[in-house]
Amino acid sequence: MPFISKIQRQSDYSSFPPDHPIVIDNGASYFRIGWAGESEPRVIFRNIIQRPRHKITGETITVVGDHNPALLKYFDCTRSGPRSAFDGNVVYQFEIMEYILDFAFDRLGADQSQINHPVLITECACNPHQSRTKMAELLFESYGVPSVAFGVDAAFSYKYNQQLGICSNDGLAICSGFNTSHVIPFLNGEPVYEACCRTNIGGYHVTDYLKQLLSLKYPHHMSHLTWEKVEDLKMEHCYIALDYASEVRLFQKGDKKAEEKTRCWQLPWTPAPVEEAPSEEEVARKAALREKQGQRLREMAEAKRINRINDLENEVRDLEMLLQRLRHATTEDDVTLILAKSVHNSKQEVESAFSKATLSLRKAKGEPAESVEKVDSSSSEKYNLISVPDEMLTPDQIKQKRKQIFIKSTSDARQQKKQRQVEEELERERQKKLEEDRRLENPEQYLEELRAKYRDLSEKLEQRKRLKTNPGQTNGNNNNNNNNNNPSGGVGRGERLNSSQRERMRLLTTAAFDRGKGEDTFGTRDEDWQLYKLMSRDNDDDDEDDKLDPYESELARISSRLQEIDPTFVFKSESGPASAEAPRFRPLTKEDFQIVIGVERFRCPEILLNPNWTGVDQAGLDEMAGVSIGRLLLLKVGEGVDEERVTDSILLMGGSCLFPGMSERLEAGIRMVRPCGTRIKILKASDSILDAWRGASAYAAAARFSRQTFSRKDYYEKGEDWLRSYRLRYTV
Repeated sequence: MPFISKIQRQSDYSSFPPDHPIVIDNGASYFRIGWAGESEPRVIFRNIIQRPRHKITGETITVVGDHNPALLKYFDCTRSGPRSAFDGNVVYQFEIMEYILDFAFDRLGADQSQINHPVLITECACNPHQSRTKMAELLFESYGVPSVAFGVDAAFSYKYNQQLGICSNDGLAICSGFNTSHVIPFLNGEPVYEACCRTNIGGYHVTDYLKQLLSLKYPHHMSHLTWEKVEDLKMEHCYIALDYASEVRLFQKGDKKAEEKTRCWQLPWTPAPVEEAPSEEEVARKAALREKQGQRLREMAEAKRINRINDLENEVRDLEMLLQRLRHATTEDDVTLILAKSVHNSKQEVESAFSKATLSLRKAKGEPAESVEKVDSSSSEKYNLISVPDEMLTPDQIKQKRKQIFIKSTSDARQQKKQRQVEEELERERQKKLEEDRRLENPEQYLEELRAKYRDLSEKLEQRKRLKTNPGQTNGNNNNNNNNNNPSGGVGRGERLNSSQRERMRLLTTAAFDRGKGEDTFGTRDEDWQLYKLMSRDNDDDDEDDKLDPYESELARISSRLQEIDPTFVFKSESGPASAEAPRFRPLTKEDFQIVIGVERFRCPEILLNPNWTGVDQAGLDEMAGVSIGRLLLLKVGEGVDEERVTDSILLMGGSCLFPGMSERLEAGIRMVRPCGTRIKILKASDSILDAWRGASAYAAAARFSRQTFSRKDYYEKGEDWLRSYRLRYTV
């Protein structure tokens, strides 16, 4: 099958003889494959697959390892996340494993239909029998390999470092991998799996923990906290604290040492452009442009006003001529004939339209409206029954008279209201003009007077609110009387009510007392409904009391005026002293795009030594080492095992053991669980990442490897159950 990858395909596969083994380090994080006897693997990639779908055609492809970012242009990688064949450190998804092996053999240059080389593949310690048999079945049935050998990656790494002289024949291997951590004791160069320990904590959990902490700390930068970037931050900045509690106290103090241990990751940031102050020529040019635009608008407004005045004058002239013709008409037929040529239906409509057009013309010219309107000549005709006594009218005429009285009173009230509004508007304009003249005459005195009015009105409103809340506390004497009436010293229900509310409560109490004896018959008599009407009228009065009073309107006017002329004025709302001004926009700075890593540097890898922080109720690496040594001594109690020889060669391997401070912390932790005076020596592998593959490569290149393999003939003759007792021997 075709693969999309940046890894180049090897071209020298045919140059190796058929008996030359292929070495595979099948790790949960990375897959490494190469030839036996070489010092470096040929192909290395992430042990994951992803199956994105084409955005247009819908075709699905298989991407093994890290995908190429260029694929995002054509394929949708969001619906299908990366998938692994491992559960913990055990292979259980062999469909995915087959994709990975296909890709590995293809990159190595082999023909996938037939792999005619022996294969040495690594597995975890105490690998379940089912996983081993499925892997053998996959290699034998799908690829036709001649023979297979299974070995533990930690054992290969320990043996490789033993050949380099780093560790001794007897010792302890502490391997912290991607998903799990193992402690395996060695005696005479062979691992003792009966005494090994395992914890389901590894580098994956450290990275996930760091990602969670940074996401909670910087939720607005979660798009930048990808798994790959957090993995890089972990490997670059995290370390193991020798004493976790003292390290936390150091960061709590926030002194200079804590600042030195803090790391900062700067995200991409573009500073906002700095606005330069405009020059005098630019200011003058903009002012001239504004003046020119304003003059143009004024000319347009003046032309529009002149056109409206001309239209109104023509309309008034036409209506006046129409009225003259109607006055000179002698018969009703003439009036009807004249009105038929216009849009009006009666003489009254023409007169009303004339008065409205005249008033609009006065307003357009800026002339004041007449204080007293002319009385229509037709009012006597329109309301001809008002002055006639009722004795002289028929019942229908009396109804018509009442209707005319109602219409006339409503019309007069409307005209009076309009006249009052005009007078009030003129008075407001006059007061505003006088106030502006006073401000221009002495601005400082005017501002001080406004501030004094604002303070006085605020105090009055506060006092009214206090009285409304507790009307009894008007002075000291009333306060004493209230305290005498109310033994608890608080405010009673009656003190919070006004007079109308207390009267309503009195009516309710009286009605309840009258109906308290015997059967409740309230509502059966007409007097009871009169009581409801009385209470409803009280409610209407209360609603009128709650309307906005002149103090509040005047305070609002003064506040708006102060906000216009006083830049230091801060409006205090009713809810508190907070300013009603909207929060100002703060431009984003360089510090807003920084991710600071402080206590997270040593808090995340601490879960390797304290797995219970993440909900895993298991032992840490130091405690596992002590348990494994105890099991070894218990198993080999009759063989005279020297404990100090084991603790004198403790080898650290695996990617999660690369944190600075791991050796010192493990030495301190193991010393606490072992007897006092025990010699403890922590060693580091030459290459914690590739030592497992190099050890397996050296083992496969030796002559003894052919005697340790499980051939395809044995698989068909002995079956899968024979693999249950299969165990690789690392020494001759």
